Amino acid sequence: MRLLIKWLLSALALLAVAYLYSGVQVTSYTSALIAAAVIGLLNMFVRPVLVVLTLPVTVVTFGLFLFIINALLFWAASGLMSGFHVNSFLAALVGSLIYSVLRMLIGAALGELFTRKPA
Repeated sequence: MRLLIKWLLSALALLAVAYLYSGVQVTSYTSALIAAAVIGLLNMFVRPVLVVLTLPVTVVTFGLFLFIINALLFWAASGLMSGFHVNSFLAALVGSLIYSVLRMLIGAALGELFTRKPA
């Protein structure tokens, strides 16, 4: 149940990114749902491989290269589907930063919601 709620809220976060930043376009809520799933799958399977392969660069840049990896995965998700479009790499960088902040807020809210003990 928690995973389903997190997925639905991630799609809303993606719609919010498209609303807040003109470099990212999402055509419908269905496209946002699919894009949120694609981004989640890329983060689950591709991101760990990229992090390990770019570990020396990440260490030299004090972890800032992870922002580039996030932007690449955000941009790659837009290339894999038609209802989600990112204009450029810079747009992917800004969009992924906004999306990450919104996802952190969602995670914090869900953590508080599901860990609250009944009185």
